[in-house]
Amino acid sequence: MGDEAYYRLDPVFAEMPFIRPMGRNTQIPNIIRYIDMNPQRLATKRLRPGFFRVQREVAIGSRSYDAVGNAMLLMAAQYDTVHVRQLMVKMAEHGDNEPLRNYMNSCVLKARKGTVLVSPFISTQEKQVQQVLLREQLPFVCLTDNGFRDYYKPKDSLFDACASGRVLFLAPWPYDASKRHISRADCVALNAMAEEICNQLNE
Repeated sequence: MGDEAYYRLDPVFAEMPFIRPMGRNTQIPNIIRYIDMNPQRLATKRLRPGFFRVQREVAIGSRSYDAVGNAMLLMAAQYDTVHVRQLMVKMAEHGDNEPLRNYMNSCVLKARKGTVLVSPFISTQEKQVQQVLLREQLPFVCLTDNGFRDYYKPKDSLFDACASGRVLFLAPWPYDASKRHISRADCVALNAMAEEICNQLNE
């Protein structure tokens, strides 16, 4: 197609919903990175379609989940949760950080020995454990507070872990486009489900 014919085509982004002001200084670099990485991520999804396909109604015990990632992680030998208790955090805030540090280290040591960790990874400390798992390329199961669209794909390092078969995302609830923030009730429910999954799979 020549330039003249090309410029006669209708514009792709012609309506107002595509025009949004940037709210934070980090948004422009993030969007540039998103656009830059899109071709690579699309190619990865086409090479490993099984790890990115939304699997509906995956049964674990009496509950079912929608899943994205490596379902074979549900066949490991041992599972344990990552759930940092508020008491540990408060003790650390008052100067006694040993219980919290020991617990976080114990989670990583278990993962290094082959235990698959299961968690929604909500708190700051739980996210830090997740970052170690990602850095050391250790497998884990992550519960999410929202379901999956048909073309769902994880972000950044989670995308790479998903493509490598090192993570399984489980969603107990259907996708809600209006959902923006996780509630305390969701946090409590997801942590309880992580315990339930571990108990069920360890039997």
